[in-house]
Amino acid sequence: MNILVTGANGQLGNEMRLLAATGSCPGPDARFIFTDINQASEEAVAMLRRLAGGAAVDTSTRALDITDPDAVHAMVVEEAVDIIVNCAAFTNVDAAETQAELAERLNARAPEILACEMRRSGGLLVHISTDYVFGGERFNTPCGEDLPLSPTGVYGLTKLHGEQAVLASGCRSVILRTAWLYSEFGKNFVRTMLNLTASRPQLNVVFDQCGTPTYAGDLAAAILGILSDFRERTGIYHFSNEGVCSWFDFAKSIAREADAIRPEDRRLGCEIRPCHSDEFPSPVRRPAYSVLDKTRIKQTFPSLTIPYWTDSLRKCLKNIL
Repeated sequence: MNILVTGANGQLGNEMRLLAATGSCPGPDARFIFTDINQASEEAVAMLRRLAGGAAVDTSTRALDITDPDAVHAMVVEEAVDIIVNCAAFTNVDAAETQAELAERLNARAPEILACEMRRSGGLLVHISTDYVFGGERFNTPCGEDLPLSPTGVYGLTKLHGEQAVLASGCRSVILRTAWLYSEFGKNFVRTMLNLTASRPQLNVVFDQCGTPTYAGDLAAAILGILSDFRERTGIYHFSNEGVCSWFDFAKSIAREADAIRPEDRRLGCEIRPCHSDEFPSPVRRPAYSVLDKTRIKQTFPSLTIPYWTDSLRKCLKNIL
């Protein structure tokens, strides 16, 4: 089983590398091909090696432009790819408003190219989508897969276009919507809060947007779990960690857990204050409530383990600190 991972140097891609290194694979014959447009940073390579705990982690990256159909076809044929896990995306929500063409190319056109290639070869595409396909409607109960889709910005709209393109291609596919992703790698809310709470006396964080923080390591484990028990159960599924919180609650938990691990940093010395979203002007109206209902994925893949968000946060912070 040859598994091609796109966006391998992002948060989710690096967690896939770790699981591949530590033996959490969907079968004894699983072989991973990690691809991206850039090589991994020195910081990411160092983190991978440390977290692998002596296991031989693959930090190499094959160059692949997933917006080039010929390049994708050549890679799939050369490596006899059976499965593509598409972790690549344009994820800067604010920047997407001024770079709509690039966001559309990466979030919609690229998944279409990958899907068409998997349809041609008879392979499977696992595509990662987002809670931002919701947002135009104000929900107060968890969002199921069949709720009306109403993105409020370019990022969410282009991710919706990507979902539609994958489904329209007719390929075998699993689309996983996730939310509030963080990890030990790259730029994310957890790493930003670690820096800010250690360096500022006061911080304002919005309390009127609710969702579920999702550890990329848990999402990567879910992907491999699905692949190991797939049995042609295609479709759209929601995956996040368990529980609900606001960004304010998330920030307070980061500071509290980090202080428990390294009290000398005194992050709780930073006063974290709740504030409204409109106090932070943004070109995008973000979903006010985007908690994802995971009933379908639990029923379809009952062997999956979905940790509570604070437990996974604690694990990630220990790895970072």
